[in-house]
Amino acid sequence: QVQLVESGGGSVQTGGSLRLSCAASPETFQYLAMGWFRQAPGKEREFVAVISSSGSTTYYTDSVKGRFTISRDNAKSTVWLQMHNLEPEDTAVYYCNAVRGWGLGAAEPKYDSWGQGTQVTVSS
Repeated sequence: QVQLVESGGGSVQTGGSLRLSCAASPETFQYLAMGWFRQAPGKEREFVAVISSSGSTTYYTDSVKGRFTISRDNAKSTVWLQMHNLEPEDTAVYYCNAVRGWGLGAAEPKYDSWGQGTQVTVSS
């Protein structure tokens, strides 16, 4: 299983921006679709965005389309989530994971274990 370490979270006001990073162990990173998920207090973890192994295809949950951008650099074994125009509803712990497949507004994480995540807090 690839090792994943998320970073870049913080506290911002509504309309602010953050860039999250996910550093992965490099052995198989280039072959994996990668995704971001988030879990708000009292809620289940939900899909946010996914990027194909080559980076040519991206897919987002409707609530972040036009505001978030997922990208990756296989040479650096890193995937990013650039978040703009943040809203209080975006407050959550954000996690990355490899993805088995996606569609219909969801994505299936590949690995059962998760990293520590990174906290994003958006205040109004």
